[in-house]
Amino acid sequence: MKVRIKFRKTGLMRYIGHLDVMRYFQKVNRRAGVDIAYSAGFSPHQLMSFASPLGLGLTGEGEYLDMEVNTCGSSAAIVKRMNAVMAEGMEIVGVWRLFEGAKPAMAVVAAADYVLTPEPELWEDIKEKAEAFFAQEAISVRKKTKKSEKEVDIRPLIYDWRLLDGGIFVKLASGSADNLKPELLLEAFCRYAGQEYDPCGFSICRLELYAREGGEAEGRLVPLSDFGEEIL
Repeated sequence: MKVRIKFRKTGLMRYIGHLDVMRYFQKVNRRAGVDIAYSAGFSPHQLMSFASPLGLGLTGEGEYLDMEVNTCGSSAAIVKRMNAVMAEGMEIVGVWRLFEGAKPAMAVVAAADYVLTPEPELWEDIKEKAEAFFAQEAISVRKKTKKSEKEVDIRPLIYDWRLLDGGIFVKLASGSADNLKPELLLEAFCRYAGQEYDPCGFSICRLELYAREGGEAEGRLVPLSDFGEEIL
């Protein structure tokens, strides 16, 4: 049986890198008595994969991982058992049994919601320019690849945005084909606002991850939890 788990990563845990998060969940599964399946061979490992690694220093309210289990209880029971052995800053939000034929989360992620919160003093300097920045028909940035740098227009990768009290909500492309990191967006915004981008001047929280309904390029964006059902 394949299950999808939604979790939060907050507080000091935002400074734990992705590889350590993987090891952390391996230990949580053992301590919580999760009957997770293992790969075959000389070096068996737990069968689980994460939807999208969260950048170091970012917090997440809607993170996902898929696991293959031999047996399991109800969604509520799994949540309770896993949270009982969780460290502060990590919390299981929900568990769903994936529908037959559902693809792994990491293969279908298409977008992500973020809240970008500048330091109060910086926000007062830049908030007036946010509307004009996002209203641009094109936003060109220098994007680094493995081999070179190139000029790209990131405006089509910004699916939605709105001003909040003290920050900005954005929905960004977040997949293998189209992907826009919030840090790159903030760098472009600060440059437009006449400010130098300082990563320490912003807090970034990822709220939710989405896939395209039906797997189609123009399909409706739906949360990754919609591809499964609660286990009763």
